[in-house]
Amino acid sequence: MDEITELITRLVFQLAVILLAAKLAGEACERYLKVPSVLGELVVGIIIGPYALGGLSFGGIGPLFQIPNPSGDRLVVPVSSELYALAQVASVVLLFVVGLETDARLFLRYGVPGLVVAAGGVALPFFLGAYATVSFGFADHFASPESLFMGAILTATSIGITARVLSSIGKLGTPEGVTVMAAAVIDDVLGILVLTIVAGVVATGTISTMDVAKVGAKTVVFWVALTGIGFLLSRFISRFLLSFRVAGAGIAISLAIALFASGLAEIFGLALIIGAYSAGLALSGTRIARELEHPANILYNTLVPIFFVVMGMMVDLTAVRGVLFFGIVLSFLAIVGKVLGSGIPALGVGFKFWGGLRIGVGMVPRAEVALIMAGIGLTRGVVSHDLYGVAIMMTIITTLLAPVVLVWTFSRGGSGTRKAEAKVENR
Repeated sequence: MDEITELITRLVFQLAVILLAAKLAGEACERYLKVPSVLGELVVGIIIGPYALGGLSFGGIGPLFQIPNPSGDRLVVPVSSELYALAQVASVVLLFVVGLETDARLFLRYGVPGLVVAAGGVALPFFLGAYATVSFGFADHFASPESLFMGAILTATSIGITARVLSSIGKLGTPEGVTVMAAAVIDDVLGILVLTIVAGVVATGTISTMDVAKVGAKTVVFWVALTGIGFLLSRFISRFLLSFRVAGAGIAISLAIALFASGLAEIFGLALIIGAYSAGLALSGTRIARELEHPANILYNTLVPIFFVVMGMMVDLTAVRGVLFFGIVLSFLAIVGKVLGSGIPALGVGFKFWGGLRIGVGMVPRAEVALIMAGIGLTRGVVSHDLYGVAIMMTIITTLLAPVVLVWTFSRGGSGTRKAEAKVENR
């Protein structure tokens, strides 16, 4: 068997196991535990991943999820490049569908509250993360690369996790849901800007105000331009897609647009998922959005579980043995930082206690964004393997805990805004 055939054969077996495990775990969560299926997908990813069952040999065929170059010091992604790439495509599908399901008018209406929530959700967690790193002796001072980077990791917010939970409980179109989504996108723009600054400090040993201004302007201007152009062209794109007679043209071409927007976002220093969300949001208020609902949900339910299972596979529970207490403290600060940093500002922009609490909790999950940031820190030599393990531990705790609490907050408290507003139903 030649190399390419062996790679393909292994990949199809991996996908078969991932899809089966994801759906079984998701069913168990929803039927018996009454929690969102995403939790089961993350946990089962840890169980079948390369650091657990997936790393064991069965029947002489070797591990199904073998870690590439396990002895390499620069190892970050413990799954094959093919599987990781497919997971990233799945994340694009996730955020594209979420964008389609978001009410664009509410998104624009809550854009300013989202900015306020995002600013608080970046500032407080960054300070707490950097301060804790110094206090526990992992950094010499507040401005050291280790403390700055751990602070930057705490600023992350997982759009994917919160969007999946809000969608599953029918709350994506509520004022709280839309504010969280707007804040999460802005939060990632700010978080990536912080990450870029920290990486620049590590590379040069200095902070250049001009460089920071250039990076900030580039990322913000690109995101605003991408979203604005999407809204301006949305009606034309909708009419164009509806004119096709060939089966599946609408979903195929709209997905191509999402992938193109994602690629542009990555080139301009933002995350793939931000471009995908902008593309979906632009089409959300058009006629084609209704036509895309069924095929998009098929794509979503097939591919998105792969992303969350692979995110679970990235976790090595043994990496946190020596820094367990620091990991627990940092995880606690990561939760408090988002709940207070995002929740309190929400009280000042029209939300009541329960609304602010929902928004704060909705900003807690880190997941894919924190994993990406932690990986950059490890590969660039900013953080050691123990601090990398702490970041992973924080990611696990916030990602697993937040969905449960988020569902609970929506089960009580009534309207979260000072002025009762009718819920916008998800299509």
